[in-house]
Amino acid sequence: MQLDRAVGAIIASAAGDALGSAYEFGDGLSDQQRPEFGVGIFGHEPGEWTDDTSMAMPILEALARGDSLRDADVLAGILDRWLEWSATAKDVGAQTRSVLVQLRGDVREDTARRAARAVHLQSGRSAGNGSLMRTGPVALGFLTDGAEDELVEAAARIAQLTHYEQDNVDAVVLWSLAIRHGIRTGELDITTGLPWLAADRRQRWAGFIDEAAVPGAHPRDFRESNGWVVRAFQGAFAAVAGASDVSDALIRAVRGGGDTDTVAAIAGSLAGAVWGAKQVPPDWQRRLHGWPGYTAEDLSRLAISAAS
Repeated sequence: MQLDRAVGAIIASAAGDALGSAYEFGDGLSDQQRPEFGVGIFGHEPGEWTDDTSMAMPILEALARGDSLRDADVLAGILDRWLEWSATAKDVGAQTRSVLVQLRGDVREDTARRAARAVHLQSGRSAGNGSLMRTGPVALGFLTDGAEDELVEAAARIAQLTHYEQDNVDAVVLWSLAIRHGIRTGELDITTGLPWLAADRRQRWAGFIDEAAVPGAHPRDFRESNGWVVRAFQGAFAAVAGASDVSDALIRAVRGGGDTDTVAAIAGSLAGAVWGAKQVPPDWQRRLHGWPGYTAEDLSRLAISAAS
């Protein structure tokens, strides 16, 4: 079951991404409307995942090879793959693109962090949801007892390759530790990571979590500005917390509107970790595909290697 949940964290995220692609930037759907795979706003085919999953693939590939996400050379390799993907991608997030364009010829972790920091200082903010959308695979490399500190370090370093602001770090730490907990136990507990946040930030994030955990909360309650990592976090958690299974969580996320593919991808990583890949409808899995030429079978193979 634990291995199925590890695979679920990857496949359910990709399914949410592809399902939400056709509804991106919309006002949301009513509870009577069931989202379906369709042509994405940026031209993605039905069942094709977008940048959310594509950016997660180099992280998953590194883990499947047995590489350490705490190694600067490995992170440079992930950056290389992101550059390769971005050259032909149908959509690249503005924050991510603004960093990647500065790395041609100097692809290193410290260079990327400096570029991300410069972008942050120039605009005064860099807390888009692009770091959280790709964090799903990270937990698969840290499932053993006592690996929390290493997971926190890896998730934070990967986030700040493109998104420098502290809200990004906090969000990926909380989400990655919740995914780890879900895979290991089958339980949903988004608060499990709070002790790993800086003491002066725990209460702030506990408040965000409480807002999303109110009975009856729905992703549409957090649609406004859900390109912000905090609102995306809240919307995705509300989708999972109020759901009965994986597909319900993804449908709730898409119905919420706004940045639907990203919120559903984030939600899928946690829902899949709690309920497993077997709960992702088989017909959804058959349709999944995307960069770099993978299908759901490839995602399953890589996730098994990464978690083993």
